[in-house]
Order: sequence, then structure tokens, then C-alpha cells
Amino acid sequence: MSTLDELPVLRSLGDLAALVRRAPGLHVRWSHGPAGDQDRAASRDGLTGVRLPGLSANPLDLEPWWKDRPVELWVARRLYDYSHLPREKGPAVRPWVLRGRVEGRGPDNEPLLGDVEPIAWIDEAVIEEAQATVARQQGEWGPMQRDPEESPEDSGSGRHEARD
Repeated sequence: MSTLDELPVLRSLGDLAALVRRAPGLHVRWSHGPAGDQDRAASRDGLTGVRLPGLSANPLDLEPWWKDRPVELWVARRLYDYSHLPREKGPAVRPWVLRGRVEGRGPDNEPLLGDVEPIAWIDEAVIEEAQATVARQQGEWGPMQRDPEESPEDSGSGRHEARD
């Protein structure tokens, strides 16, 4: 690949799940893309403005406790949790898959990656598929960012509570 713009595009949850199955150590990042991040090589804490020692991203590797549940549901949740970011940070913000060395943890305990290797873009259709997949689940869930005007009853405030 000669430029970062020539990254392959993942067009379905199945495509993303297949990639996660065969390539451990992948993460998803929501930003203007690898070219926009290339010169930064670090994120900033939104609350304090502190420069972080890497790009914030979220791991795609399955946790052992997930056992034999569908990989498609796992990656759907990973995408859905941050699907608010284009609304919050602008429509040019989109998800892409990357690999990198963990340099530390951010304020939300997210990995901060250095030596980043871009892998693929994630198409908007995958986000729509992830939202539909999560909506079909029986439990209450919502993206991590909530409308500040929502009441706790409307926002699924039990999201982080342990369930039996």
C-alpha cells in the first residue's frame, strides 16, 4: 500500500469479526483517520487537556470470559459503545482498525497506542449493522456518551452494574 488512503474497507460485521479472529492485537480508533493522526502520535485528555503518551483506541480482542459467544456481537458492542463520536466530534470522524504498542492507559482506562500500523477503515454500514445487532439484544444498553438532558431511567443507567 502506497498511501494511508488506500487502506481496505471492512463492509460488514462479518468482515470485521473475521479479521479479529485471524489477527490478535487489533484496536479500533475513532478519528479523522490515519493520515490525520500521523503527525499527532498522541491524544489529549478532553477534561484536562493533558497530552497522553499515545493514540487512544479500544481493543478488539475477545476476552476469555466471552467464551464461545459470537464474535460479531463482540465487535458490534465495541463499535456501538463509541458510535456517538461522529455526532460529538464531527461527521468526518470515523472508525478504523489499527495495531500498535500499548504505551499506557488513558483516563477511561483505554489503551494508548504508539508505533501505530493502520489496518483498515470500517464502513458506515458496519456501524449501522452494529447498532441493529445491539438493538436486538434483550438487555438494556446504550452508547457510552449520554444526552445530559436524559433522565437516568431513560439512559439505561444500570449499564455498568453487574448482572447475574
